[in-house]
Amino acid sequence: MKRAAGGEVAPLLDAQRIGLEARAARDDHLSLKLWLRLLACSTDIETEIRKRLRARCGMTLARFDYLAQLERHPGGLRMSALSRYLMVTGGNVTGLTDELERSGLVQRDAEPDDRRSWRVTLTPKGRKTFEQIAAEHERWVVELLGGIADADRHQLYNLLGRLRVQLSARHEPKEKRTP
Repeated sequence: MKRAAGGEVAPLLDAQRIGLEARAARDDHLSLKLWLRLLACSTDIETEIRKRLRARCGMTLARFDYLAQLERHPGGLRMSALSRYLMVTGGNVTGLTDELERSGLVQRDAEPDDRRSWRVTLTPKGRKTFEQIAAEHERWVVELLGGIADADRHQLYNLLGRLRVQLSARHEPKEKRTP
């Protein structure tokens, strides 16, 4: 990485390499630049995780996320709830469920109180598989963010937390907001 005078990182000239950040112009508002940088970082991390999941585990990120939701809910989830948690359509959940059921990672049972609903749970094989992949996933994330000092990671975590609070406050009725 080239450094400019004063030790700052010189702007990358290859717009393809920096992707989304290349859209920001010098005179753009700092908030726009920040948003593009957050998006670029998130996209870069997600792309690397997707590649590693596929190459090392033979799994897509969608399948990993699906299994993660079921791991958080040991009693299983109705497919409609799974769809909401994953923020995908019911058709997408049905397709993933079919694939994961064929692989022996999940099982689908009729909901006793509503025969039109299905509850999906991890099988023992699914739980073991997810635990192994989740441990790998955690190591990858630690590695990808490892170049940032602990204090800086804590600060970034806290700042992003404040941003989330500020953003969620926008959805509260005005009379409930604190100034």
